[in-house]
Amino acid sequence: MLTKFESKSNRVKGLSFHPVRPWVLTSLHNGVIQLWDYRMGVLLERFDEHDGPVRGVDFHKIQPLIVSGGDDYKIKVWDYKLRRCRFTLLGHLDYIRTVQFHNEYPWIVSASDDQTIRIWNWQSRSCLSVLTGHNHYVMCAAFHPKNDLIVSASLDQTVRVWDTANLRKKNVRGAPSFESGPDTVVSRVNADLFGSADALVKYVLEGHDRGVNWASFHPTLPLVVSGADDRQVKLWRMNETKAWEVDTLRGHTNNVSCVIFHPKHELIISNSEDRSIRVWDISRRMGIQTFRRENDRFWILAAHPEQNLLAAGHDTGMIVFKLERERPAYDICGPRMFYVKDKYLRMHEFGSGRDVPVVSLRRGGHSGSSAIGSAPRSLSYNSFSPPAESSVLVCSDVDGGSYELLTFDAEGGNPSEPSGTHRGNCLSAVFIARNRFAVLDKNRQILLKNFQNQVTKKLAPPNPSTDGMFFAGASGRVLLSSEDRMTLFDTHSRKVLAELQVPRVKYVVWSNDCSHVAFLSKHGIVITDRQLEHPSTINETVRVKSGAWDTTGRIFFYTTLNHIKYCLPNGDSGIIRTLDVPVYITKVDKESLFCLDRECKTRKVKIEITEALFKLALQNHQYGDVMRMVHHSRLCGQAIISYLQQKGYPEVALHFVRDYKTRFRLAIACGNIEVALETVDKISQEEASQQLAMDCWNQLGVEALRQGNHEVVEKAAQMTKDFDRLSFLYLITGNTLKLRKMLKIAEMRKNVMSRFHNALYLGDVAERVKILESSGQAYLAYLTAVTHGLTEEADRLKPQVESLGTELPMGPSPDAKNLQPPTPILRTRDSSEKDKEGHGVEDVTVNWPQLTVPKSAFEGSITDVLAGDEDEEYVDAAGGGAWGEDDLDLDDEGGPAAASSPAEEGGGWDVDLDLGEDLDVGPAGKLPSGGRDEGGDDLFVAPQAGVVPASQWVSNSSHAADHVAAGSFETAMQLLNRQIAAVNFEPLKPKFVGVFCGAATSVPGLALAPALALPLQRTGTSDAKTLPAICLKLPSIVASLKSAYKAFHSGQFAESLVLFKSVVQSIPMVVTNTRSEANEVRELLEISREYITAIRLKLAIGELSGDPVRSTELWAYMTHCNLQPSHLFLALKFAMGEAFKIKNFITAASFARRLLELPDMSSEKNATLKVKAQKVVLKSEQMARNEHQLHYDERNPFDIDSDTFLPIYRGSPVVRCAYCNAAYSPDMKNKVCRACGLSLVGVETIGLVTASKFTRLE
Repeated sequence: MLTKFESKSNRVKGLSFHPVRPWVLTSLHNGVIQLWDYRMGVLLERFDEHDGPVRGVDFHKIQPLIVSGGDDYKIKVWDYKLRRCRFTLLGHLDYIRTVQFHNEYPWIVSASDDQTIRIWNWQSRSCLSVLTGHNHYVMCAAFHPKNDLIVSASLDQTVRVWDTANLRKKNVRGAPSFESGPDTVVSRVNADLFGSADALVKYVLEGHDRGVNWASFHPTLPLVVSGADDRQVKLWRMNETKAWEVDTLRGHTNNVSCVIFHPKHELIISNSEDRSIRVWDISRRMGIQTFRRENDRFWILAAHPEQNLLAAGHDTGMIVFKLERERPAYDICGPRMFYVKDKYLRMHEFGSGRDVPVVSLRRGGHSGSSAIGSAPRSLSYNSFSPPAESSVLVCSDVDGGSYELLTFDAEGGNPSEPSGTHRGNCLSAVFIARNRFAVLDKNRQILLKNFQNQVTKKLAPPNPSTDGMFFAGASGRVLLSSEDRMTLFDTHSRKVLAELQVPRVKYVVWSNDCSHVAFLSKHGIVITDRQLEHPSTINETVRVKSGAWDTTGRIFFYTTLNHIKYCLPNGDSGIIRTLDVPVYITKVDKESLFCLDRECKTRKVKIEITEALFKLALQNHQYGDVMRMVHHSRLCGQAIISYLQQKGYPEVALHFVRDYKTRFRLAIACGNIEVALETVDKISQEEASQQLAMDCWNQLGVEALRQGNHEVVEKAAQMTKDFDRLSFLYLITGNTLKLRKMLKIAEMRKNVMSRFHNALYLGDVAERVKILESSGQAYLAYLTAVTHGLTEEADRLKPQVESLGTELPMGPSPDAKNLQPPTPILRTRDSSEKDKEGHGVEDVTVNWPQLTVPKSAFEGSITDVLAGDEDEEYVDAAGGGAWGEDDLDLDDEGGPAAASSPAEEGGGWDVDLDLGEDLDVGPAGKLPSGGRDEGGDDLFVAPQAGVVPASQWVSNSSHAADHVAAGSFETAMQLLNRQIAAVNFEPLKPKFVGVFCGAATSVPGLALAPALALPLQRTGTSDAKTLPAICLKLPSIVASLKSAYKAFHSGQFAESLVLFKSVVQSIPMVVTNTRSEANEVRELLEISREYITAIRLKLAIGELSGDPVRSTELWAYMTHCNLQPSHLFLALKFAMGEAFKIKNFITAASFARRLLELPDMSSEKNATLKVKAQKVVLKSEQMARNEHQLHYDERNPFDIDSDTFLPIYRGSPVVRCAYCNAAYSPDMKNKVCRACGLSLVGVETIGLVTASKFTRLE
């Protein structure tokens, strides 16, 4: 059973599939009817007008109608589009068990506990006939799919078949008759003269020992199946005169509640209160499958009329399921496809459409009940073999998973037996060479076999949970899948080449050249290259069914349940078209898509891939193709516009958007003020869009202000009547004339605050006094006049102030300052302005100067495309001479340039070419904001910027320290990650900051000016090979090491550990100039690692107060660290003492002998220790035993595991830190090193780089 959908609800008593849409209708025991979309798993609607359980529901085949019958004796007809009940049919006197629409006529049949069956006309809303005869509850009644028959089942232990031909003749006008000849006329005359029943009992089927719960017709054969409380399923056959029992199917252990025929296969499906669903083979009359639930009794079954879907209702909901997979088994090899159909391996040629069977199969197929569960699950063609030796692997679920190896001649025209056949059990099987294939057996082991089915090699997969295996695109390799990862495994070297985190993979699709691969999961696709790198993920809400690369390997096409889609290697995707039924893509060639449907029929579908090609060209920076598609295709819609904006190309969308609102939004996004201004002008002309126009003017003003285009800012403020913004704009641009106009406008608007602001901006004190006086602020007006020395105004206002009874101010404050706006250095004026003599004032450039900007790639592409279009137009243009007439519009006023001769224009070279808006300087020689005329005097040409030393440092060196000095921390971290697998950069932060700060010096500048930063270089003055000075040098590292030695010797282990780690963290920032320096740096790293290990062992000993045996082991390991002799002396001294205390005399003696061999023992100060060591040796030789077994063998060379502090003896698997070379067990692979704290363990890298690119080590 393949469960497609499951719902949780009250007990489900009725089910019905919609014939077209992916809907299933359920009626519940609590009176609710639910409409589900089983494909998306969504509850679409609820109908709850019934009072009590609803036992029967049905969809109409064509109309948007639902019929339901419940325990409230009512039959309700619903319109699911209107979401309400249309009408109610009344007539039954007891519970209604089932209801059903007729396939052709406007009839409804209902069965009830009142022992009757009723036939209703839902159009006239009347009862046509009442069928009586049963003497107990009628549990179900159903129309025959084609004939005028009804089958009913009752608790009176009978199944009855009713003939409704007379009812049809009586009630259906012009209905086709199933009879012919003169007998038809006679029967009609007899019915009219003598009368007849509308529906007659044709057969009474007796044989059940208890009440019958369900009966169903076969969709095409004269068969009836029934299920009863006697736990039996009976099969009946009918002919024109009689009906008889064919067989009884036994196996259920409780009442059989429902039984139906499968619409596609010769099967019977039954369910029961014994919590099981059983599948029976009609031909063999036996059960072939059983599905059980632990706690739920089954009550109802339904079959989809068109698809291989079944639904079953139980105590806690319902399930929609299939009995087997419908995906055809196929594989592609160049221009041919091999697939399995009807127990044959067939070959289809895409070019010619030739489709022939090539091999007869013993297993598999899609017809008959024997196909259930035995159809091939996958097919793999051997792409390594020559065409004359074709071979395939056919995998199926038979016997828990099996494969069949077939060898055949693909060129043969007639189906034949394969030349070689071998079988075996497996989870997966794929080819890995011309005469080898790999099998993943049930024990999760990889078996390599030859074509004689003999095992040549047995491998253990790297992941014990491996449950799938796929073709890996190259010989000797396989892809291994587990729950959450995909592993690229080499069967020759037994190495893992790559791993990828990906949800459980169902299918793997390679491009033709095997450069890209797509992993198809249940609800997603992951695309990578052949090394499983650079993954892109596409997530779907519905199931992904299949996929294929196009012939170029650049676009991946895939299908879901209802769409054909595409995706690019960078993760961009889109929809090509919708599907009525699921299909499985086999090949895509340009705009032709080849596929297989679920009936294994080959199809060819035309698809439109312009959108995919457009995105691909954009991704590959093929801007000429992009603009050609924009101008010559029908690319449109919000999806493309949003895509272009998301990718940072709104200017492209401008070329095919005609909607003003969208065009304006795109122009603002790409900063194109000219297009935005043109568009908002057109929006303003539409009376219905005034509010939109105001919003657009506001946005345009903001963007123009950001760009410094204050002419457009001024116009936007004028259009939106934002007077305050206008006044402030005129202030900062020094346009005092227009400020004066704004003052007059404010006076006309009677806006006191605006008048005062403009007077303040103008520095017009008299006007401010006038405004304050007119607004009733006489005191403030007097104070302003006095402060600014306007004595006449002050004398005039003094009586008014005195009349108010307010004390007059003594005079201006001594600290008062004259508040005046600054005088503009450059006044902007229009050409219409006149100076005092009445002469025109010379124009001053209004907008900010613009830099010369080269054309973008898109602008160049646009020009090329438009030029190409014009060339096509000029081909047909009429003209004289070899070139034809000059068709360029050279007249600024829009008139044709051809109207003026060259002589009239002042010569043959004085033609003013109109080259578009980019060079349109406008009247009076003024350039607009987008001008690019490099010859214009009004343009400011910025000096050529030099190359920043920091950028040279980055390009000149592959040493991380040089990148840090340049401030490029990100590239420095990338270098360290590639070189020493560094992943934890937090400890390196102080080193990074120190190196960065030490690579530059700061020189004080002039007063109020910032200091000048100068780079410090360690190389010559050559600009091409300059490198920074690095503050961390080898002598300073050696000095730090000596301090660490001193702290270690004095027993300050915490401080010593910090110092040694500082040395380890400083070494990546040291640059060496000679080979001897490089060797010294590596030696320092090794020394520091050994001391870090020793200190960590000593600190661990301090934490083990109650375990002397473990302490002795750690002391023993410490004596094997590569320490200085004086420090090794201390380690051996304490190790000897600890071993002697726990009575491990043999071990103590070995430490004592090593101690006596040290040169320090000859010193006078160690004479006492020497005597003790000799006594330990003597005592140990006498005792000659160890009291405790230590995990320590001094005779076997070992490395110390820096994680567990256990020895890793020679020959045992070991992984090492990519930087400090500390040893670990394989469990620590891909984890951060405990010793250095910087790098990953077990990662292969090039190692520490100590010299820059231009340093030559000698």
